[in-house]
Amino acid sequence: MDSAPDAADACGFAYTLWIALTGVPAGSEHAWAPALGLDLAFRADALGVLMMALVTGVGALVLVYCSRYFDAGEEGLGRFGGVLVAFAGAMLGLVVADNLLLLYVFWELTTVFSYLLIGQDPRSRQARRAATQALTVTAAGGLAMLAGMVILGETAGTYRISRIVADPPSGALLPAAVVLLLAGALSKSAIFPFSMWLPAAMAAPTPVSAYLHAAAMVKAGVYLLARFGPAFGALPAWRTVAVPLGLLTMLLAGWRALREYDIKRLLAYGTVSQLGFMTALFGAATRDTALAGVAVLLGHGLFKASLFLVVGVVDHATGTRDLRVLNDLWRSAPWLCAAAV
Repeated sequence: MDSAPDAADACGFAYTLWIALTGVPAGSEHAWAPALGLDLAFRADALGVLMMALVTGVGALVLVYCSRYFDAGEEGLGRFGGVLVAFAGAMLGLVVADNLLLLYVFWELTTVFSYLLIGQDPRSRQARRAATQALTVTAAGGLAMLAGMVILGETAGTYRISRIVADPPSGALLPAAVVLLLAGALSKSAIFPFSMWLPAAMAAPTPVSAYLHAAAMVKAGVYLLARFGPAFGALPAWRTVAVPLGLLTMLLAGWRALREYDIKRLLAYGTVSQLGFMTALFGAATRDTALAGVAVLLGHGLFKASLFLVVGVVDHATGTRDLRVLNDLWRSAPWLCAAAV
């Protein structure tokens, strides 16, 4: 793959480090569609910088990995690289957006780009079906979230996220707005009953799984919980939805992972289980659980993306991902074993 996409993500990661070293928050605001309450408002606070580091750092690693994973001259490779970088840009915009409607724009851009990445191979019926399923589930949740955002913005009298979190609104419609926000977050992060799309998306190339399904796209819903938890975590509608569904997802997906023989699907169900754990932590909305959730969010993104990349190497080297036939792999590939450890 061309080195330009690698440089783009590397520059994004370097900029993230610069923000972290010079102090946060940092932000900017430009008028775009003021009549609609839609401004280009961006803000990089501590949570935003953490997500920026995850999105750009893992993104740069995955793009470097792609240069060896795919064969030179492979059909559609240029389009794949462009879509992957566009997805990274949309995800970066999502985590620093300080306007509800702007966040929704980036949210749906990640949905569209993920559809294109999961269905990268147009000849694979399984990939096309998985891409359509992911698009349907996450887009439906996104529409519900948009309705909640409009209710929330009108109730608060502003669409600026930082102002809403600093001074949460009240009103009879607020519980409905919170439930609709949660619907979008839970569908994006594959929380029960929306869990089915993520394991199916393992039909995508391994670099896509490492990025979208470990460090980026599926973290968007968890990020939304982390962002709005301090404002709405005390509401019964928040905790009674997020915590039980998060715990149920953690248990069901963990149990399902124990029955898998395909390593990628095993990691996929492990990801769903960890997302359920993070949802329960952020859903509890206390300071201690929020700090624990942030630690799990960062740690999971790093180790799960790395594991997916290792699985890609194993698949290339052996031609299989079936655990039942991958015996004594450490003897034939000691360096890969060391990298995996």
